[in-house]
Amino acid sequence: MTATLHRPDTDSSPAPAKGLGRVRSRRRWVVLGFMAPAILGFLIFFGYPLVATVYFSMTRYDLINPPQWVGFDNYVRMFTTEPLVGTAAYNTLWLVIVLTVCRVVFALGTASIISRLRRGLGLVRTLCYLPALAPPAAATLVFVFVFNPEFGPVNRFLRWLGIDGGLWFNDPAMSKPSLTLLVLWGSGELMIIILAALLDVPQEQYESASLDGAGPVRRFWHITLPSISPVLLFGIVNSMIFALQFFTQAVVAGAAAAGTADVAGNTKFIGAPQNSTLTYPVWLYVQGFRYSNMGYAAAMAVLLFIVSFAFTAILVRQLRRASHVEEAA
Repeated sequence: MTATLHRPDTDSSPAPAKGLGRVRSRRRWVVLGFMAPAILGFLIFFGYPLVATVYFSMTRYDLINPPQWVGFDNYVRMFTTEPLVGTAAYNTLWLVIVLTVCRVVFALGTASIISRLRRGLGLVRTLCYLPALAPPAAATLVFVFVFNPEFGPVNRFLRWLGIDGGLWFNDPAMSKPSLTLLVLWGSGELMIIILAALLDVPQEQYESASLDGAGPVRRFWHITLPSISPVLLFGIVNSMIFALQFFTQAVVAGAAAAGTADVAGNTKFIGAPQNSTLTYPVWLYVQGFRYSNMGYAAAMAVLLFIVSFAFTAILVRQLRRASHVEEAA
């Protein structure tokens, strides 16, 4: 009897490799299937509006007649023949710088004080957070009443102390600081986030630093700030974007300062007093929905998006570089 040996076919691919490839392909399709709602939502509600805005920014469009292509004329007009754009950009830049710094510092200081409380922490935290729940329009009207130069409680209290109170929202020099006070009053949301980060810092680090002779300032600078730096970065970026989109409070405060409750029907009351509350988003709204210059408003929106993205990218990069330098040291 002769035994026959069969030589295996070495050219054929191993079956497990083919099966593994099918499994990976199937997993990719499963992942894409689960991500499909998010991808579609991003494309429909962000991608398409962004592309459409860029297109309309190069047209003359009034929401009624078909858009007419004008190229970069809207952008040229924005930088050459539109004087109020400079005023609105200055007011917005003022708010970006002052409001961002004050909001983060105020929230950090308030959270630091609350974190040291031994009793009543929950009550104080709730009281500080409650103003953030107020609707922006209602909160602005209340603030304008409280700081009314004639019969407002603040000026009455200052007169009782022998101090001459200012005009606040009715003074072009005081209107933006008054809006900043309004935003600080309602910054309880950021305060809660920073407070959670402060309470999460390990107490062992403070104890070790105290044993090494570190004082409160050095402990805050070398332990607290590095530990909560990601939260502070979030607060800075959030405050900056909030200031770049500052709209409701400025419109309501301007209308109230002009002595009218008609916010939506009279362009002359926008930015009162003397265009000191005219922010970039407010002027964008006026151009698009009051004057029906939707193409020009789209160009302003594109510029606002570019500036917001650039500010955020530069800020994140600089803070990351600073954190890397600190870790290397």
